[in-house]
Amino acid sequence: MIKEAILALNDESGSSPYAIAKYMEEKHKAVLPANFKKILGLQLKNSATGGKLVKIRASYKLPEAKKTKEVKPTTRKTRSVNKAEASAKKVAGAKKAKKSAAAKPKQPKSIKSPAAKRAKK
Repeated sequence: MIKEAILALNDESGSSPYAIAKYMEEKHKAVLPANFKKILGLQLKNSATGGKLVKIRASYKLPEAKKTKEVKPTTRKTRSVNKAEASAKKVAGAKKAKKSAAAKPKQPKSIKSPAAKRAKK
């Protein structure tokens, strides 16, 4: 509902909690509990710390869409490699297996001797 309200209000500087609450009350009054403004404040705060919303002064807005880098299709250069050589390389690579490290026995913690008692005067 919060995301819907922010998108509908569409403010450049973000939407205030009051404006978000007002929009939600107009659209979803039947399903909102009596204390929804208190819950809304907590949700806005948690969403801002979680990164789902960005807090600007006393307003909230959705974070900028992350720009995904366009992946250009790479053209492969055809090489004249014998199929027998290629399959031989694959078989040789498959035979190598990683050796697991030997399990080290746990050493007991060093026991400290009690401090020597000092003589009283």
